[in-house]
Amino acid sequence: MKIFYCDDRFEDMMTCIYDAWCYALKEGHDNVRLTRQRDSQENMFDEYVYVTADKDKVVKVTRSIERDISRYAFMQVFYATLSNEEDALDAIYRYLIIGFKVGERVSQMLNDAAVMRMMEIKRKVGNEAHFFREFVRFSSIKLNSKNASNSYEEYYIAHIEPKCNIVNLLGNHFADRMPSENWCIVDDNRKYAVIHPKDEEYYFQYLTDREYDILHQSEEYEDEYTSLWKTFFNAIGIKERANYRCQRNMIPIWMRKHAVEFME
Repeated sequence: MKIFYCDDRFEDMMTCIYDAWCYALKEGHDNVRLTRQRDSQENMFDEYVYVTADKDKVVKVTRSIERDISRYAFMQVFYATLSNEEDALDAIYRYLIIGFKVGERVSQMLNDAAVMRMMEIKRKVGNEAHFFREFVRFSSIKLNSKNASNSYEEYYIAHIEPKCNIVNLLGNHFADRMPSENWCIVDDNRKYAVIHPKDEEYYFQYLTDREYDILHQSEEYEDEYTSLWKTFFNAIGIKERANYRCQRNMIPIWMRKHAVEFME
C-alpha cells in the first residue's frame, strides 16, 4: 500500500489527489490511500509519499471535477477539504473515483458508501459554519488612521476556535453584510485569519506568532456594545425557566469560549 500524505491546505490536498491518481492508473485505486498526516503507527509494508502543492496540478484537478462531474461535486469536495475528519482526504478520493465514472449522477447515488460519507462530511462542515455565523462576536477597537493625523478608524476583530476550517465560509458571509467596515476574524486553532479592509475585497492570511499575539490582545478590550450585549443577555433570561441542557444543545460549551455573554 502506498500512502500519500500532505499538509492541511486545499492546494496540497488537490496535488495529493493528482499524484495518487497517477500512481493508481498503474497499480489500482485499491493500492493507494490518502491522508493529511502521517500515521503515528506505521505499517512496515506501507510506503509513504509526502506531497507538496503544485499550482498546475491543482488547476488540472479542480477543472476536471467541474467539467467531468459537476459544479456541485466540486463544492462537495471543497467543503470536505475544510473538515477535521481524519478520513476526509481519502473520502474525497473515493468519491471522485465514482464521480469520474458516472458524471453528475454521483450526487444522487446515496446508496453508495463513498457518496454517503461525502454527504456526512459536507453536512458537518456546513452545520458548523452555520453555528459560527451566529456565534461570532466582534470587539470594536479604535486605531490611528493611516490617511489622516489625529483621527481614528474603527476595527472589528473576532476570535473563534472551530473544529473545521470554516473561516473561509465566514469571510464570504460577513463581507456581504459588513462591506464598509474594517474587520478581521481569527481562527485561533490554526493561526489563520480572514481580513476585510473597508470597501475592499477580503483576503486570507496565515499569521506569524507576533501578529497572532497582537490580535489576541483585542479580547482584553471592552467597548460600550460589549457591556450592552451582556446586559441584554442577562436581562431577557427568566431565572425560573432556565434550561441549561437546552442551552447547551443550542450553543455547545466548546463554542462559547469567545462569546462575550459567557465570558467573565
